[in-house]
Amino acid sequence: MNQAKDNKLPETARVWVYQSQRKLKPEEAATIQVCLNDFLENWTSHKIGVVGTGQLVYNRFLVLMADEDMVKLGGCSIDSSMHFIKAIQQKINTDFFNRLSLAYKVGDDVESCSPEEFKSLVDKGIIHDETIVFNNLIQTKQEFITGWEIPYKDSWHKNLAVSNTPFSSLL
Repeated sequence: MNQAKDNKLPETARVWVYQSQRKLKPEEAATIQVCLNDFLENWTSHKIGVVGTGQLVYNRFLVLMADEDMVKLGGCSIDSSMHFIKAIQQKINTDFFNRLSLAYKVGDDVESCSPEEFKSLVDKGIIHDETIVFNNLIQTKQEFITGWEIPYKDSWHKNLAVSNTPFSSLL
């Protein structure tokens, strides 16, 4: 694979965000980066190297990007990335696949909680209009740049907290 810096990828590059259940320790982050670099060097789709990049952000989010203008990703290449993430989570004992966990910033730290806890934090005013929340449902580099870290007031999270709509129906 040809690794690319994310600034070299087009804004249409495909993005996947995997959120750890906990903040990762510096040594875990270093291990992940080494494994991630190795995965990216060998990531292929239909025997062609995928042009992509990846990094750990805030020691909590594992972000992968791939330029599908260069190489279309097939099911096997996407499956291989999922297997890679599963192997990493086993290696460091965390969960990167709990989509029911919501992340938000408190100062420079990132916290996460269940949808029920999130609603409670909104009700108590701990999470408010200007609290930064993370939209892990983004799909492109452009969305990552402009819509991954956003104020609560501009997020889909607000719909969750102001309604009795189950979280799973918002996904």
